[in-house]
Amino acid sequence: MLFKGMTRTFVALAALSLLLPAAVAAAPSSAAAEKKKKALPRGTPVLWHDRDPAQLNLAAGPGGSEMRPATRRLRFLKEEKGGFSKKYRVLDARGREWVAKVSKEAQSETAASRLIWAAGYETEITYLVPRVTIPGKGTFTNVRFEARPKNVKRLDEWRWERNPFTGTRELDGLKVLMVLINNWDLKDENNVILHSPGSGVLHYAISDLGATFGKSGGPGPFWRLTRSRNEPEDYADTKFIDKVEDGYVDFDFTGKNERLFEKIRVEHARWVGERLSRLTDGQLSAIFRSANYTPAETRLLSRVVRARIQELTNLPQ
Repeated sequence: MLFKGMTRTFVALAALSLLLPAAVAAAPSSAAAEKKKKALPRGTPVLWHDRDPAQLNLAAGPGGSEMRPATRRLRFLKEEKGGFSKKYRVLDARGREWVAKVSKEAQSETAASRLIWAAGYETEITYLVPRVTIPGKGTFTNVRFEARPKNVKRLDEWRWERNPFTGTRELDGLKVLMVLINNWDLKDENNVILHSPGSGVLHYAISDLGATFGKSGGPGPFWRLTRSRNEPEDYADTKFIDKVEDGYVDFDFTGKNERLFEKIRVEHARWVGERLSRLTDGQLSAIFRSANYTPAETRLLSRVVRARIQELTNLPQ
C-alpha cells in the first residue's frame, strides 16, 4: 500500500512537471505585458505648470468659456463601459465630442478638476451642465461633460509609483491635493497621458476625480463601508493633517494606495498650500458654483478647502 501511494504521488508530480512549463509559457510575464503597451511618442513629460492661480477663471475652468459644450442639440454616439458612473459619448451642436457622466460624481469631479488646475496641474476639460437631454437615453440633471478634442490622443495610463516625476516636489504636491479633496480612488487606471501630435509634450493628468469631496472612510478593513463621494457634510466632518514627524506630514487618510502618502516632505506640502493660498474667496466659491452646488454647499465646501489650505501653509519651516 505504501508503494502504491508513493507511485501515485510520483505520477502526480510527473504530470505536474509536464504541465508547469506549458502554464508558465502561456502566462504572460510582466515584461511581456509591458511590451504590449503602445510605446509612448517622443515628448517632454509634463505634470505641472507655473501658472498664477489668482489670474484664473475658475468658473469656466481649463477649457475657458469658448469650449463650453453646446447642449441644446446632442447626438448620442455610444455608451462608455466601465467605472462607477453611467457615461455616454455624445456630439454637441458644434460637432465636438464629449463624454457625459451621469451620476453623483459629476459635481465633485467638475469641482476637483478646477481646484487641481488652479494649483498648476494638468487636468481634463470639464463642465457641469445642470440639465440636459441625451437622445434615446433621457433627461438628466447635473451631468459632467468631459472634452474629447480631435487633436488630442489619449495614451496609456501612468503609474503613481513609477513615473518621470518620482521624488519631485510637484508629484508630492499632487498627492497632497488628493488628500485635500479626499480622493480615495487612487488607481493607476484613473490616470492618463494626453498628447497632441507635433506638440512635443506628454501631459500627465488624472482623468477620474469623481470619488472626492466626501469621506475617505474609517480606519481598518471596513473603510469601504464608510467612504462616500460628493457629500459636503461628510467632507466637512473629516480630518486633514494628523501630525508632522521627522520632516514628513502624516495625513489622516484612508483609501486605495494609502502608502503613497507615507513620505510627503513638509516643504513639498507647504509649497502646494502656498500656491492655493493665492486664490481669492470669490475664486473658491466659483469652483463649487461651476459644479452647481447649492449656495449653502458652496459656502461649506469653500470654507473647508480654505481651512485645509491654511493647514498646509501653517506647516513648520
